[in-house]
Amino acid sequence: MNFEDISTPWSDSLKTCAITVCDLDGVILYQNKRSVEVNGNMRGKSMIPCHSARSREIINRLINNGENNAYTIEKRGIRKLIYQTPWYESGEVAGLVEFSLEIPMEMPHYVRE
Repeated sequence: MNFEDISTPWSDSLKTCAITVCDLDGVILYQNKRSVEVNGNMRGKSMIPCHSARSREIINRLINNGENNAYTIEKRGIRKLIYQTPWYESGEVAGLVEFSLEIPMEMPHYVRE
């Protein structure tokens, strides 16, 4: 899949959600506008040097096992939900997608059955 050719005005219109897509080697294939604003233009560059050894281990585990990873952070007074998940090509893991969503400091939680 060639992410350079993707025209996604809906994802570029998101003001509080950064979307970043990488390949199996950690090379950034796609960033929406918010991702570029937050992380700089990393398209075509490896994200691996930007991460700690612990984070690199997690990235490898997610790719090798096709796992998801979710957590919250607070940075500069903004709370975010980080959700990382593999994307697939021909049924095989082809890389990772990271969604970074700004969320309220206090947020309701509902249990639905």
